[in-house]
Amino acid sequence: MVRLKIDKYLDKRGMTRYELAKRTEVKFQTIDRYYKNRVVRYDSYILDRICAVLECDLSDIIEYVKDN
Repeated sequence: MVRLKIDKYLDKRGMTRYELAKRTEVKFQTIDRYYKNRVVRYDSYILDRICAVLECDLSDIIEYVKDN
């Protein structure tokens, strides 16, 4: 399973979902789904914008976890 770690990364940076949405120019509802790990299909454009704003690599905000 692929899991997003945006919530932990934002906490480290002291940034809110609202601020991330504003800086990425992506709707808050979309950022909120990524934040809560409720995304079924990942949009490379959105992931690119998030990484650009957070100045991180994709591996910093996404991880692969084996299913039991």
